[in-house]
Amino acid sequence: MFTLFKILYESGRQAFSSLQQNKLRTALSLLGISIGIFCIIAVMSAVNSLESSIKGGLGELGSDVVMVDVMPFGEDPGQNYWKYVKRPSPSFSDYEAIKEKVQSAAHTAMCIFVPGKTIKYQSSSVEGAFIMGTTYEYPDVQNMNIERGRYFTNNEMRNGSNKVILGYTVSKELFQSINPLGKHVKLFGQKFQVVGVLKEEGDNPFNLLNYDEATWISYKTASKYLKTDSPNRMEMGKIIYAKLDDQYDLETMKGEITGVLRSNRRLAPKEENNFALNEISMLDEILDTIFGVLYAAGFIIGFFALVVGMISVANIMFVSVKERTSIIGVKKAIGAKRGIILLDFLIEYIILCLIGGVMGLLLVVIILKIVSAVSPFPILASVGLMLFGVVTSIIVGVIAGFIPAFQASRMDPVVAIRQ
Repeated sequence: MFTLFKILYESGRQAFSSLQQNKLRTALSLLGISIGIFCIIAVMSAVNSLESSIKGGLGELGSDVVMVDVMPFGEDPGQNYWKYVKRPSPSFSDYEAIKEKVQSAAHTAMCIFVPGKTIKYQSSSVEGAFIMGTTYEYPDVQNMNIERGRYFTNNEMRNGSNKVILGYTVSKELFQSINPLGKHVKLFGQKFQVVGVLKEEGDNPFNLLNYDEATWISYKTASKYLKTDSPNRMEMGKIIYAKLDDQYDLETMKGEITGVLRSNRRLAPKEENNFALNEISMLDEILDTIFGVLYAAGFIIGFFALVVGMISVANIMFVSVKERTSIIGVKKAIGAKRGIILLDFLIEYIILCLIGGVMGLLLVVIILKIVSAVSPFPILASVGLMLFGVVTSIIVGVIAGFIPAFQASRMDPVVAIRQ
């Protein structure tokens, strides 16, 4: 054990001595490793952060929610445009049928989305806000966090009262530092009382909907001022959400919804469905394939960068062995075994590569902080990727230094001393 510690100490001392004595040569070898580690960790971090942001935005609904829509997630709408454009949008009648007859659905909700409306408060106004009109159960299928105020009451929903819940950004632009609760805004030319404000979601460009920009009213209220039965999808979007009851599985609920919708729409047995049942897992499968390719591409880029770094380290280590030939001869002459010489050089190379790896990781942290400041989503290097970088540095040191170290361990002591 003492011998091992002595070897570690001597190897470390020699590594740092090499850093001081051969600054340019050592800097070049460290640069190769640093760039290799930087490439593989930076690319992996960027892809990992992008995946987390996209799946985080899509994950608002949860994996146990089925959405009734016109187009399926898994198909390119451009390939079957005319097939989908002829389909009817989900209707309130469809929603009522699913809510009443689908036993495997714990909650069912309907939502309409209307873009491009103006909402005013005194001299302040927000142009292009999107209106969402929902049935009472909507918060049961969608994570909606009300930061201030309250949700609509059942009576307000049923009677179509002029009550509104504002998204964080809409509230801030209209009221600045004023408390919006109880105030009246103007929408559709009518007064609406503000009863709540949603919690800020922040800038995630991959959210299904940016609720910070939302103006939320009840479905019954929306039907007073909008043509909620309009077939024009450019004018209004419609989706029905069904959340699974824990006692059932998703396929059972999809089967029930399919049967109920076919019956409600009076489709003949041989007619194909004129609706789509979408779930987040369908998007996850598509995204997993895409990110699998991106991870592979990132790994290949990093691998080739590391290969270049290993070659540069190996070349420099051959020169180092050549310069210390006489020292190796003396060590072997006084009884140092091959394994000791091999271990001595390998530890030195590992230490040098670790230093290069740490430099690469520091470079990753600095660059990612700069990029995150201007990026629409945060790019972070995880602890796992950092540890991967350290382990990779050690492996690179072993691979790049093995042949030079093996050559040094096999030297004849007499010949080495003469040289």
